[in-house]
Amino acid sequence: MRVISLTVNQLKWLSYVTCLVMFLALFGGAVVTKTGSGLECGNEWPLCHGKLVPAYTIGSLIEYTHRLSSGLAGLLSLASAFAFWRYAHKRRDLLVYALLTLLFVVVQGGMGALAVIKPQSAAVMALHMGFSLIAFSSSLMLALGAKRSHALGDELPAAGQRVGRGFRNLTWAAALYSYMVVYLGAYVSHTDSQGGCTGWPLCNGEWVPELSGGVAVVFIHRIAAALLLLLVAGLGHIAFWKHKALPELRALGVAAVVLCLLQVFSGAAVVHTLYNERLYLFAALAHILLVAGLFGVLCYMSVRVWQLERANK
Repeated sequence: MRVISLTVNQLKWLSYVTCLVMFLALFGGAVVTKTGSGLECGNEWPLCHGKLVPAYTIGSLIEYTHRLSSGLAGLLSLASAFAFWRYAHKRRDLLVYALLTLLFVVVQGGMGALAVIKPQSAAVMALHMGFSLIAFSSSLMLALGAKRSHALGDELPAAGQRVGRGFRNLTWAAALYSYMVVYLGAYVSHTDSQGGCTGWPLCNGEWVPELSGGVAVVFIHRIAAALLLLLVAGLGHIAFWKHKALPELRALGVAAVVLCLLQVFSGAAVVHTLYNERLYLFAALAHILLVAGLFGVLCYMSVRVWQLERANK
């Protein structure tokens, strides 16, 4: 029993480290995008200006550090996939999280390499951000799932409590829709449309501006983000007030609402700091990381409501 317990504990900490490094890789990618450092190593990959360790410049340091963190994330995701397949294969949910992390870290890494070697369209670059987000969210679900497995027993629904199909579908819809909003936000960034709307919540002094060019791109993203806030608020309300016997579900609902609110405020901060380079970088990075956390929480919540619904049958 002691050996099994030690193995579970080691798996838990491996999942934590993998999630942390995936977070750093996601953060590094955001820094690369927001500082325009994507081609500071030229059109070369994996070398940087023909060298394994490039000459010191801020841009090349940012890009190369991101490459190293992404490579480490790939190695850790491979180690996690093997470890959970070898020692926790009976926990299919954890194994699926580990495999998804590995799959999408490879996909996003490949897309990142292609973006360096050959210029890609804004739509493809936004998809690169989306795959990075799925990789991080998968590692977050792995860490949360491993932590829960390591706890003393799994939480079961109380007698008479149900997680209905309607709530399950609402949670799934929120997770899917949040991904679409993130993609729109990444598209705004990669088309350099951030300045399309000046002011917040009004756009160029109007509730509905003339929809053309960058203005249309930013305005559509704003409307999508507002709808996401309403959707997550409704989801959090139902999770908190209708599922009082399930503390985990209530906590996830509250976390989703808080992250969504902070994400909206950080979006407003991005608009108001557009012409202050340092403050804009801080606001933009906070915006990206908050929405990454929101998507991760919604994904894990989607899995948990599915599991809880099945437990009631």
